Amino acid sequence: MLSLALVHFPCVNKQGRVVTTAITNFDIHDIARAGCTYGVARYFLVTPVELQQQFARRIVTHWVEGWGAEYNPTRGEALANVSVASDLASVGDALERDFGTQPLWVVTSAKPYAHGITCEALRERIAHENVCLIFGTGHGLHPEIIEQADAILEPLKGPMPFNHLSVRSAVSIYLDRLLGTR
Repeated sequence: MLSLALVHFPCVNKQGRVVTTAITNFDIHDIARAGCTYGVARYFLVTPVELQQQFARRIVTHWVEGWGAEYNPTRGEALANVSVASDLASVGDALERDFGTQPLWVVTSAKPYAHGITCEALRERIAHENVCLIFGTGHGLHPEIIEQADAILEPLKGPMPFNHLSVRSAVSIYLDRLLGTR
């Protein structure tokens, strides 16, 4: 099974400095909808910033329990698997509690790594393992998270040298490669 974590800290900016990025309404909705379409077990928004956590919870609650749930039930269905966590350790605790094992931590990056895992190999592991696919915001995950991961997923590559997709686009493409029907 596959879960997603969208990390807002620690990330890096253009200069490579550690930053905390802001949760966006688009990331909450679009990634939740893609996750629901492909059968993702859980989707975590990861930030230590309490105000950002409150913002995310308010949006999710509106669509899952509030007036939004009546207005657009399918949006509530998509957001029902969204959770907010202060760090990846909390994500691991939740996934272990829900699924009985710590997840296989797989990070994503636009940069290639020599010891990366292919989408095909990860697709096979998802069929029988608890996997958490980690996405970064800003200009990517802090190197510390990449170093601590169990695996690094191969970067997305199109026919052009340009390679700076929005995280929402990257999530959707990876979900199709990992969970889409063939």
